[in-house]
Amino acid sequence: MSQSKPKLWTKNFISISLSNFFVFFSFYILLVTLPTFALDELHTSASKAGLMTTIFLLSAIITRPIAGQWLERAGNKKVLLTAVILFTGAAVFYFIPSTITGFLIIRLLHGIGFGMATTAMGGIVAEIIPGSRRGEGMGYFVLSTNMAMVLGPFVGLMTIQLWGSQILFILAGVVALGSLLAALSVKHSKPEDNNEIEVLSSFSIKGLFEASAVPISIVGSFMAIVYSALLSFISIYASEIHVESVSSLFFVVYAIVLLISRPFTGKWLDAYGPNVITYPCIVLFGIGLFILSQSSGAFTFLLSAGIIGLGWGTLFPTFQTIAISDAEPRKRGLATATFLSIYDTGMALGSFVVGMIAAKMDYSSLYFLFSFYVLIGAVLYYFLHTKKKRASVKVEAEFQQSKAQEL
Repeated sequence: MSQSKPKLWTKNFISISLSNFFVFFSFYILLVTLPTFALDELHTSASKAGLMTTIFLLSAIITRPIAGQWLERAGNKKVLLTAVILFTGAAVFYFIPSTITGFLIIRLLHGIGFGMATTAMGGIVAEIIPGSRRGEGMGYFVLSTNMAMVLGPFVGLMTIQLWGSQILFILAGVVALGSLLAALSVKHSKPEDNNEIEVLSSFSIKGLFEASAVPISIVGSFMAIVYSALLSFISIYASEIHVESVSSLFFVVYAIVLLISRPFTGKWLDAYGPNVITYPCIVLFGIGLFILSQSSGAFTFLLSAGIIGLGWGTLFPTFQTIAISDAEPRKRGLATATFLSIYDTGMALGSFVVGMIAAKMDYSSLYFLFSFYVLIGAVLYYFLHTKKKRASVKVEAEFQQSKAQEL
């Protein structure tokens, strides 16, 4: 008789996934609307309007390593509640400022709350998910982010166009409050740690990053540069190839394919390991980008969305699963912080660099080049993870063999 699997869909897992969904939903509602708001209602320059996003992401990136070390000291639940309260509070303050400087201060505080919250959520979910179902569980958890990515821009743009900025800010605050309510229902205590005294003894610069998570984080950051090009320029490219009518469906198709494939890909990751998932998905990501670069109609445009969703949409949770699996249990929150900080650095760098490249060539050529660029990611993954992992397994096997011979 087969042994029953440990339960994945617990109240804790559902609550933390909902909290994550609402945080990212609020984030995406404002992400796509604030630059337009700054231009139209604050009458600021395009460069200052762009700072609305830059300040937010930079504060999140800088905050995450500090939050990751704080997780070891204070526990995930305490950090989560502090972060979501700050995130929700900052969302309420959007009603107050009337100048771009005031809004940038709010974005700074909001980004700090966002960085802390996403780090704490990653640490909590890593401990909630049963070890034997970690790939499957992380896949579903990240799916909550993907759903927010699809709904947030659509709802945000519709709201500001139909009802204006004041209703937009109310909506962002109410959605953020949903994250706080979901977080309050998470029952999670600080895990026991035999080295707790050592952990609590002092704050250190070295302790801001989890070394075991750095290699796979670099791979994720390398690939994130391409993903940033999709987020930033896909609507412009859709206009360039005259498929504006279906441009808003790109990430809807992306998410639908993810939703359909997630039960299978997550289980395969747990059963066969990350290599079986990673290499084929990198190839799929490249194929999707190639089809996108050659698109001349709605069918191929949306077909590329589905293939990219299966490719990159599966790679991201796989990389995050590797990051937390390679870390010690008490370091999983810090590993999450390390992964997301390095990943977001790639996203921020990608938006800047890709913008410069796009000024020199058309988007079709850009995505064509990226279809080959992502294949270099497979080489990077091999040297930073596969080869390294094989070496460590070999060393461990030799150690065990010598130990057995001594006995």
